[in-house]
Amino acid sequence: MTLRYCYHIAILLLLISSCKEDDAMIIDTPSTPTTTQEEQDEVPIIVPSGEEQYLQLDSDYIYDQDQLHTFELKLPEASLAFLDADPVREEYVEGSLIFEGDTISPVGIRYKGSVGAFVNCVSGADWANPSGYKTCTKLSMKIKINWEGREEKFYKLKKLQFHSQNNDPSQLHDRLAYWLFRDMGVPAPRSTHARLVINGEYIGLFSMVEQIDGRMTRYNFDDGEGNLYKEVWPLTYEGNAQSVSNLLAGLETNEDENPSVHLMRDFATAIVNASEEELQDVITASMDIEEIMSYVVVDRMIRHDDGPFHWYCSGGGCSNHNFFWYEEPENEKLHLIPWDMDNAFANIVFPANPVTPIADEWGETSNNCQPFSNGWLGIQQWSAACDKLTRGWASFEDEYEEQKMKFLNSSFSEPRVNLLLDAWTDQIRAATLEASELHGDAISIQEWESAVNELRQQVAHARNQ
Repeated sequence: MTLRYCYHIAILLLLISSCKEDDAMIIDTPSTPTTTQEEQDEVPIIVPSGEEQYLQLDSDYIYDQDQLHTFELKLPEASLAFLDADPVREEYVEGSLIFEGDTISPVGIRYKGSVGAFVNCVSGADWANPSGYKTCTKLSMKIKINWEGREEKFYKLKKLQFHSQNNDPSQLHDRLAYWLFRDMGVPAPRSTHARLVINGEYIGLFSMVEQIDGRMTRYNFDDGEGNLYKEVWPLTYEGNAQSVSNLLAGLETNEDENPSVHLMRDFATAIVNASEEELQDVITASMDIEEIMSYVVVDRMIRHDDGPFHWYCSGGGCSNHNFFWYEEPENEKLHLIPWDMDNAFANIVFPANPVTPIADEWGETSNNCQPFSNGWLGIQQWSAACDKLTRGWASFEDEYEEQKMKFLNSSFSEPRVNLLLDAWTDQIRAATLEASELHGDAISIQEWESAVNELRQQVAHARNQ
């Protein structure tokens, strides 16, 4: 009996023992597994010849905007049951990835997501603390190509991630938002759509968003070997330079034994020590102003209110999320990278998302820079411009207006956006219809078309404000 087979049997026993007696699962498991069952539970080890397409082409093939790719996952039923029993634990199991005739096996497979990704999709009653078994057909997933030390990449990628789009009936927020950032010169993940099949069953249409990792930084920067930080801001809510320990904890790249975070730490310290008159010079020395102003313009016009300019408060402190920082080691420049776009566009017109809306206009503050309640849910937040770095960005008023006009006349212009939406809706229509015919919780084609029209109206409203 192989180690992998023992692992899968252990998972089955764990699932059985975790059931309540009155809800017990009845599984007829023979004491000596048949050869057929053992083969079914085994994840094959496939050694590539070197001639496979996924070893010859790069990631541009995967993120080709003119293609709708299909990805197939195969994993033992016991492993799938393990994932479905508690998606929130986000633990990997072994499986296989099949793509255009090539099989990559084994790979790691798990569900993924923050609180919002699991709303109404797990059995637990508390949406703010998701728990329980899977109740939706679609959940966001992550595929780890570099499973157990695999050196071969998949189109030069180490990971794939598929976003369920369960909170976005238009199924276009991710793709449009990231495209707008990138078209304005902001380093952002690439995004397209993909069909996902699991154990022979078509699950539905997903947003395939590029993993923000070292592969992504090397694709976007000539100097791509630097530090990448996830959701760690240069300054704390109290206005101090972020601690070295917190910076190290947020480090996503740099496998050195003793990684250095001095560039980010020095930048934060310089911001803290600068007078208001010196802020612009300090920022200009470490950031590309055109790039960061483009970031701000796109973020504010598409109302990405769940990003770095929304500071949520609880327990006496406030913090922001849904962003990455990258620092180029040679020229010592810092770059802000956007993340998690499913709530973009949602707060442009009423009714807004009850959780995410930002109370302030860009550069404004409320309540004398003390936390305050906002929205009908009364969620506590803090004005972004009370953060000294953000306040410094807001002082670049002429540069902001210049990028805003550029955005309105190019990337965000009506002809440009409509052309994109027309092409993408044509591309994903059949896959959306197919999912609606197979799964009761999939969006109907009528609901989807209505949501696409609503997105067009939201974009038009934002453009005219």
